[in-house]
Amino acid sequence: MADIGGGAGPSVPRKRADARRNERTLLDAAAAAFVASGVDVPVRDIAARAGVGVGTIYRHFPTRADLIVAVYRHQVEACAEAGPELLANSDTPYAALAAWIHRFVDFVATKHGLAEALQSGDAAFETLHAYFLDRLVPACAQLLDAAVAAGEIVSDVGAYGLMRGVGSLCIGAGTDSNYDARRMVDLLIAGLRVR
Repeated sequence: MADIGGGAGPSVPRKRADARRNERTLLDAAAAAFVASGVDVPVRDIAARAGVGVGTIYRHFPTRADLIVAVYRHQVEACAEAGPELLANSDTPYAALAAWIHRFVDFVATKHGLAEALQSGDAAFETLHAYFLDRLVPACAQLLDAAVAAGEIVSDVGAYGLMRGVGSLCIGAGTDSNYDARRMVDLLIAGLRVR
């Protein structure tokens, strides 16, 4: 019998668009639940937020570690993909950078919700920090380079350093109602402007 697929080997089945959309909805719901209640939130609460049955979650993510890894990767991808979109749709590269940093702050808030699990020593989490750096440092660098090229910001700030600074400003934001991390991040962003 002839090879119908054209000969490059077995094909990997792709998820249908509705299945990908449902998975994104589930991951967004899990991220929100993790931020609100921690990574030990009952699966039924995540299912209720996502509007699916508990079995659907276990079908996609057999273990809690699988779900945590998927949420983390989903959040990293959303943040990384936002960079080029913001550059294309913002009035200036500086505006795109500022908007991206605010998305990064949202990601960091989710990440802090996952921090305890990520530091648990579970082998499933070992590669996540490298994945974070590999995807987000280049996204931030692209935005910084565009804003520098436009003459809008100082040129001596690196992506990694900026992201570390933003992350440091966000520590404790969820536990101290007297601390406004977004305000501190706004001051940092304003400090990048060329005078």
